[in-house]
Amino acid sequence: MREEVVALLMVLSYCSAAGPDPEWVSSIYSPQRWDPNHLPAAKDISGQCRSSMKLYINALHNGTLWAAQVWDATGRYSSQFFFGNDFWLGSKRLCSLVRGPYPFVFYQVRVSLDLGMEFTPQAREISLGVCLPDACSTTDLKTLIEATTSNLPNTVAIQRVRPVPGSYSILSDPKLHVLATIGGILIAMMTIGTAYEAILESRAKKFRKHRSNNNEGKMVMKKDEMSKSDEEMMKSMDPCHSMGRMGEMFLSFSILTNGRKILDCGAPAKDSLTCVHGLRFLSLAWVIMVHTYLQIFAIAENKNLRTLTEENFMFQTVANATFSVDSFFFISGLLVAYLFFKSSAKPDSDAALRTPRTLKPLSIEFRDIMTKFFTFLGYRFIRLTPAYMFVLGCAGLAMKWLKNNSVFEPISLDNVNCDKYWWRNMLYINSLYPRSEMCMLWSWYLANDTQFYLLGTLLLLLSSRFFRIAASSLVMILISSCVTCAVISVHYEHVVSVKEPFILFDQLYDKPWTRIGPYIAGLFTGWFLHKTKCSIRMSKCVALIGWSISLLVLGALVYGVLDANLGVTGSALYVSLGHTAWGFSLAWIVVACCCGYGGCINSLLSCRLLQPLSRLTYCAYLIHPVVMVMTSFQMEGPLHLHNLLVFILYFGNIVASFLISFFLSLMLEAPVVRLLKVLLTPMMKTSSSE
Repeated sequence: MREEVVALLMVLSYCSAAGPDPEWVSSIYSPQRWDPNHLPAAKDISGQCRSSMKLYINALHNGTLWAAQVWDATGRYSSQFFFGNDFWLGSKRLCSLVRGPYPFVFYQVRVSLDLGMEFTPQAREISLGVCLPDACSTTDLKTLIEATTSNLPNTVAIQRVRPVPGSYSILSDPKLHVLATIGGILIAMMTIGTAYEAILESRAKKFRKHRSNNNEGKMVMKKDEMSKSDEEMMKSMDPCHSMGRMGEMFLSFSILTNGRKILDCGAPAKDSLTCVHGLRFLSLAWVIMVHTYLQIFAIAENKNLRTLTEENFMFQTVANATFSVDSFFFISGLLVAYLFFKSSAKPDSDAALRTPRTLKPLSIEFRDIMTKFFTFLGYRFIRLTPAYMFVLGCAGLAMKWLKNNSVFEPISLDNVNCDKYWWRNMLYINSLYPRSEMCMLWSWYLANDTQFYLLGTLLLLLSSRFFRIAASSLVMILISSCVTCAVISVHYEHVVSVKEPFILFDQLYDKPWTRIGPYIAGLFTGWFLHKTKCSIRMSKCVALIGWSISLLVLGALVYGVLDANLGVTGSALYVSLGHTAWGFSLAWIVVACCCGYGGCINSLLSCRLLQPLSRLTYCAYLIHPVVMVMTSFQMEGPLHLHNLLVFILYFGNIVASFLISFFLSLMLEAPVVRLLKVLLTPMMKTSSSE
């Protein structure tokens, strides 16, 4: 066995040195070539590390099994460096399994290589995994590598060295204790609420059976013919009798009712916008697809295939997926306006809306508007924030754990930003700050949507008295947003590129003043559907023209960039008008589907099976990046990029995200909505009686 190990090491060493790979590649870290009596920079490393390394190298030269295992668990150059392979990782787990004369630790080293313009136009950073005796520190390892590479003809620089795992302990993190406590309380409430509802359902079943038997024996029993004991028994068995406010609060956490509501695929209300369910789910599926590609790109060894993939015509589906978020903005504006006007038109709507305008002074009406505005805003804040903050805490913890344990280096700074800037997320203002200071980068959408909701709700309330002013304000905001986008694009000489869709993230991508167009399109669409009561007449020719223009615009925005060579001026027009054009194109689809001109597209978007998925999109949007980063960065080695593999992971991400979002909705989103109804219903009854 010993001779076989020695022969294997000699062959591998010879191939590395004499083969087609340059000598410098295999010399970055090569302990099998070191003389144990003359270690590189021996005087600059600690004594314990020096003696441990001497023992290790002697054992390696002598063909000892444990030394060969240490060498084998260490990463090294294999192939495909010039085709994008930056990961020479070895194996952290195998390093921990070595049984030698002393324990071993695993280090991840970031090495910068500059081989000249011909080979590396830009310096390349390599991730090198090293298995070392535990007596050696990060400083010792850095000294060893610097000493062995100092005479190489190419530029080699050590960027950083870190042990994997590091010193962070998630079990001692107070945030974990807080989240675990909150989760425990919620699970306890869900258990109590579910058990309580099960008891009520059992009592209701007995109540119906008793009433049925009573009616069979006595026909219909009149109330004055009941004995007092019979009446008391009937009341005690009635599950709706004296449930109490506390009982209703516990029932808000019941898995039975909440689960049934989420999974309900029954017939929707007559005046509901059923096509929205399909739009919402497909938009989120699009978002997850894009994030799956980014997930794979981050840990792929054959990165050159990314360049080839980006040259594919269909890759524009990924690169131009920013419009998927525009779909969410449009849907949000659509529902806000439609539900507002729908509720305002009800006969039992708020007294302020039913009172003749001339009977109320302007100051009193303005006060009523502001009261409703803060009520709506408060309701939205309470409804969205609990699930949001819970996932934010989980995201911060997950990133801390990954930064400590992963052999990869996630570029996300959630491990730092979530502790420092969580309050920005809570106030929904995080999109106003630079990307480098964001926690949960994907939450910029929630910040923008809340800011749009604030503006849209205020203008909708004003429209009840000053409709023209509110509508004119929206038009002016829309025009100013388009102009602002164009000015920013020209200022930075931005050119739209499939390969760099997020190049101006802080300037163009996430700021509310550049993304409000689809939301305004949704507001106008919601008002139009209410005004026409989803009933308009048009000829088949008009419907065909409308569908053709809409689909043509949507297709051009997504698939018209690759070979367009837009230039600075064309790019300015594209980014300034594209988001708004997307919104108004969706407006036609919704109007056509709601008014009976949707055909098979409406059948698809309104499919009842999409209703549960649509209800889960909020929690799925929150949690899916956390699921993806936890699955990818726990791997010990890179993936070999392939489109089929991407699609398999994509479907897995969708399934996992929606399953987890279902439990998250049962635990937080659905109970909060029911609690708000329990708490606000008495107030609404009181205000209506006054």
